[in-house]
Amino acid sequence: MSSLFAPTTLAGVPLQNHLVMAPLTRSRAIGNVPNALMAEYYGQRADLGLIITEGTSPAADGLGYARIPGLFSAEQVAGWKLTTAAAHAGGARIFVQLMHCGRVAHPANLPAGARVLAPSALACPGQMWTDTAGMQDHPVPEAMSEADIEATIESFVHAAELAVEAGFDGVEVHGANGYLAEQFLNVGANQRTDRWGGSVENRARFLLEICRRSVARVGASRVGVRLSPYGVFNGSVPDADTDALYLHVARELQAIGVAYVHLVDHSSMGTPAPKPELVAGIRAAFTGCLILSGGYDVARAEADLASGKANLVAFGRAALANPGLAGKLKRGEKLNPPDFGTFYTPDAKGYTDYP
Repeated sequence: MSSLFAPTTLAGVPLQNHLVMAPLTRSRAIGNVPNALMAEYYGQRADLGLIITEGTSPAADGLGYARIPGLFSAEQVAGWKLTTAAAHAGGARIFVQLMHCGRVAHPANLPAGARVLAPSALACPGQMWTDTAGMQDHPVPEAMSEADIEATIESFVHAAELAVEAGFDGVEVHGANGYLAEQFLNVGANQRTDRWGGSVENRARFLLEICRRSVARVGASRVGVRLSPYGVFNGSVPDADTDALYLHVARELQAIGVAYVHLVDHSSMGTPAPKPELVAGIRAAFTGCLILSGGYDVARAEADLASGKANLVAFGRAALANPGLAGKLKRGEKLNPPDFGTFYTPDAKGYTDYP
């Protein structure tokens, strides 16, 4: 029987346990460059089998939030080398999550010359924080041209190459939570009538092309994908074809041969859960590693590993608030509660000072 704390492998790569640190935006990358404080944070959590970093933009246009890191410059590669060294020193493997924010952005958070881009010229509902002007409405994005789409796909692939250079074990393509790849998947953001919109196959094309080219460039064992079927973050909406769309994506990811699929279930935070039958369908269509995340404790994690429902289990807020989480869980220790007020602040408080 599988155990949460027993060693395992991911696409042939050894992991020290079945525990994954879920990607968590923390907004500590001043000037969008990873730094020593971030390396300390990830190093404190390196007793987990796999760390997936916070969302990291492959291009200047994708830096939608204040102080999120990028992976498209030599300075960023050098900064990330501090983190990969710290993670590996603690025994963890580490993937960088590649997240282009698309329409979930504001010009005040972008470098000079960068643009707010999306599949269609539809603003994301709601507001976002800017360091210079506080909360601001999301602007109407520019609908991407064919040239924009090609350049953005290539930016993901180039970021995957830079990730290997920076010492990462791989990349997670963020196809969830209403960011750019899911904006193409989702009718709430994609009303295109060309080959990038409309049908299930067309809406899936952007995400699948990123994965296909990334695998060709850096290898299948270095590419994972995060998906959030039925999620409603950032203006995503389910439609009549949602199940068909995600089953198509799962079948294509199986053919491409990616290392893992990471399914998000944020129902513990009040959002709709993915349909159990859809999760089972994805599990049947994709025979590689399946990571499940969302509201897990040890008992539920052990049960889902034992039943074969999941191969690895991701913890988010528990990992955020608890350095040495694997050891704490194994010993049955009381966990630190997360300090919500410091999730996205710029300094060490609520970041590297949890006991």
